[in-house]
Amino acid sequence: MSDRSDFTRLLAPHAIAVIGASASAGGVANNFLRNLRTLGFPGRVYAVHPAAETVEGWPAVASIAALPEPIDYAYISVAAARTPDLLRAAGGKIRFAQVIASGFAEAGEAELETDLAAACRAGGMRLLGPNCLGLYSSRGRVSFIDGVQMEAGHVGVLSQSGGLGADILRRGQMRGLRFNALITLGNSADLGPAELLRHMLDDPEIHVIGLYLEDVKDGRRFFETLRDAGARKPVVILKGGRTSAGQRASASHTGALAQDDRLWQALSRQTGAVLVDTLNRFLDALLVFQCLSPRAAAPTANVVLFGNGGGTSVLATDAFSRAGFTIPALGGTVLEQLEALHLPPGSSINNPIDVPAGSLRQNRGALGGRIAAAICAAPNIDAIVMHLNMPVILAYLDPEILPNLIKGALDAQAQAAAGGNAKLHFVLVLRSDGELEIEAEKQQYRAAALALGVPVFDELSDAAEALACLAAHELLLFEKSA
Repeated sequence: MSDRSDFTRLLAPHAIAVIGASASAGGVANNFLRNLRTLGFPGRVYAVHPAAETVEGWPAVASIAALPEPIDYAYISVAAARTPDLLRAAGGKIRFAQVIASGFAEAGEAELETDLAAACRAGGMRLLGPNCLGLYSSRGRVSFIDGVQMEAGHVGVLSQSGGLGADILRRGQMRGLRFNALITLGNSADLGPAELLRHMLDDPEIHVIGLYLEDVKDGRRFFETLRDAGARKPVVILKGGRTSAGQRASASHTGALAQDDRLWQALSRQTGAVLVDTLNRFLDALLVFQCLSPRAAAPTANVVLFGNGGGTSVLATDAFSRAGFTIPALGGTVLEQLEALHLPPGSSINNPIDVPAGSLRQNRGALGGRIAAAICAAPNIDAIVMHLNMPVILAYLDPEILPNLIKGALDAQAQAAAGGNAKLHFVLVLRSDGELEIEAEKQQYRAAALALGVPVFDELSDAAEALACLAAHELLLFEKSA
C-alpha cells in the first residue's frame, strides 16, 4: 500500500469491496451496492459473501482473503464484535476500511474499539469510523445514500455524524451546494478530522471546507493544521456539544469528550475558521463561499438593499445591521441617477431601495438593471442584496421578469468592474409563502441564479448571517496582508 496520508484512492477508488450485504434481503450494504451501479461507478466492485456467486448483480467472493486484487475502499457493515477479526484476516488487501457498525462507544466496549484500530494498523489499512454511514465522492461516483446528484463541485465536508452527513448532502444540494466529497467519521478511532482536513486543504479540487465536529482527539494537531493553512481556503465549523447538555448528548453519541466552548471560539478567532451553531447557517455559509470569491483587499462592510416590500426593507435593514453591516445612505451622483429614473410614488431610493413590484416588472424587468447600474457606481459599496417577493413577482405571469432582474444586476456589476470599480458581491433573496407551485418555480430560478454564480437565500436574515461569515473571512485575509 502507498503512503498512509495519501487519500487520493479514498475519494477516487479503483476497486471497492462491500462486506455485509445479503444475497436475499436488503440492508445498508445492499443499498450501497445498488448506489454504485445507479451512479455509474467506473471501477471494480466485489461483494464479500460466504456462499453467493453474485450480490445485487456484482460478483461475490467468499472472503476478504479471496479478493483477486488490492482494495482501495472497503464498506463494512457487520456486527461490531465480528469486525476486528474480519479485518485482521484481510492480509493487507485493504487500503481504507469504513466500519458502519455502532456499539463501540457503549459502556464496557472501549476495548473492542481499541482492538478494531489495532487490527487495521496490523493490516496496513486506515480506518474510517466506526459508527458512521459511509462516503460520498462526486469524482469517484460513490455515495452512501441514494437520490443524490453527482455534479462535480468544490465543497468538501467531514462529519462526525452519519445521519447529519446525509442531511448536509440532501439539504445542501437542494440549496444549490455542489459537493466534491463528504466523509463520515463516526468515532474517529483512527482517521480523525485533523488528518483529513489537511488533505482537503491541499486538494486542488476542494475550494471550501465544512466540518461537523463533536470531539477532536488530537486537538493540538487540528489547531495547528488550521493555523498553518493561513485561511487560504474558507473553513466552516458546525460544532456539536457547545453546551453542557449538548456535551452529554455528544458523549452518548460517539463517546466524545467535547471541549469547552471557549476553546472553539478562540480557535475561530486565531485561525479564521467560521464557527456556526445551526445546520441552516452551516449550509448557508458554505453556499456563500461556494459562489462568492473573498475580497482580501476590501472586506465587506457597506451593503445596499434593493427589492420590493416596505416592511421587508425595514426588517432587512435590522437584520444586516445586527450582522455587523452598515446600510449607508446614498448621495451625490448615485442619488441623482436614481432620481432620474422617476420611480413611482411609494418608492424609496435612499437605501434600502424599495420599489413596488408593478414598477419592477416594467419593460420585463429592465428597470432593475438600471437601478443596479446606479448602485454599482456608488463609492464604498461592497455588496448588493436584492430581495424579491416571489408570489407577487410571479403574479404578473411573465417568466422573463425575474431572470431579467438578475441578469440586469449582474450586467451592471460586470460593467462597473470593467470600468475600474471594485466588483461588488451580489446576493439574491427569493421570498415565498411556501405554496407548492411557487416553491417549484422558485427552485428553477434558484438553479438559474446559481448557474451564474449568485447565491440564493430564502430569508434576508439568512443572507445577512451568511454574508457575515464571508466578511469575517475577508477581514482575516485583510489583516494578514496588512
